[in-house]
Amino acid sequence: MSAAPDAVRILVVIPAYREGKIIGAVVSAVREHFPYDILVVDDGSPDGTSAAARRAGAVVLELPCNLGIGGAVQAAFLYARDHGYDAVARIDGDGQHEPRDIARVLEPVLQGKADAAIGSRFLGETEYKGSIPRIFGIGFFRALVNLVTGYRVTDPTSGFFAINRRLIEFYSNHYPSDYPEVDAYILMHRLKARAVEVPVRMYERGEGKSSITPFRAMYYMVKVTLSFLINCIRRFG
Repeated sequence: MSAAPDAVRILVVIPAYREGKIIGAVVSAVREHFPYDILVVDDGSPDGTSAAARRAGAVVLELPCNLGIGGAVQAAFLYARDHGYDAVARIDGDGQHEPRDIARVLEPVLQGKADAAIGSRFLGETEYKGSIPRIFGIGFFRALVNLVTGYRVTDPTSGFFAINRRLIEFYSNHYPSDYPEVDAYILMHRLKARAVEVPVRMYERGEGKSSITPFRAMYYMVKVTLSFLINCIRRFG
């Protein structure tokens, strides 16, 4: 990206579902540290997620029904593409990501060193402690992504990332609809995109409860693996 950082239009994207109790604090934390535009994609929440995000100063895109995380994030990419943003940084709406680390994730993209930068909870100092099913799944997908793509990945399920205009345009048309983080690596690989990892801090959920159980973890692994392999040979028009 050749434009100077102060000339680049940056959008912080926060997909959210039933995060009415915490989303306002997440938006406020981003606004406290950065001048960037903030888009909250309310994925059909039945609570006050949209109202809380607006009160905190975010633009809100309300989806009429729950599309899942992939659909919500793709809607944000469409918004970013159509409104002329040069870079997107995405964080979660549940308080797990440290907003101050947005600058760290954006840096390789804004300097033109990468098309995508992904925040890893396993680089540098970390206090992250996941459940056994989650840690096992992360290890499995790490091996799969590294084997197939050649990327050196430590945190393949991280939802904390930044991308440039090239990937905004591509993902606007081609983005996995369900559990997209692992699939995104094979899409980047096929596009010959440059991807790097940077260390970030991740915390326990600020609100709500994870849906990952041992049974769901196995289902998730099988489903994402099949989707990943399909995207290895899928044609993109």
